[in-house]
Amino acid sequence: MIVETLGSVAVGLALAWLALHRLAHRLPHRSLVLSTGGVGGAFGAFVTHTSLGPGHVTLTLLGAVAFTAALLSLLLRPARRRRPHPRSASAA
Repeated sequence: MIVETLGSVAVGLALAWLALHRLAHRLPHRSLVLSTGGVGGAFGAFVTHTSLGPGHVTLTLLGAVAFTAALLSLLLRPARRRRPHPRSASAA
């Protein structure tokens, strides 16, 4: 069970790190994203392990990934739209 927990925290941190590198402009502060990834992985593994029971390590890690992805998606901010330049709008 300890290996599942550490593995799920590592997977959550890896997913958060990947999200930071791909979507840094749409996420809040780095420490919040990384802590959300770690806690999301641990809690997702806990929920999955509780519902499936022992002996399902792969599915438990997949549950941790799904839960972490769901939590990280809640941190995303909308993309900023670029407004057209006023001169180019009047020229058209």
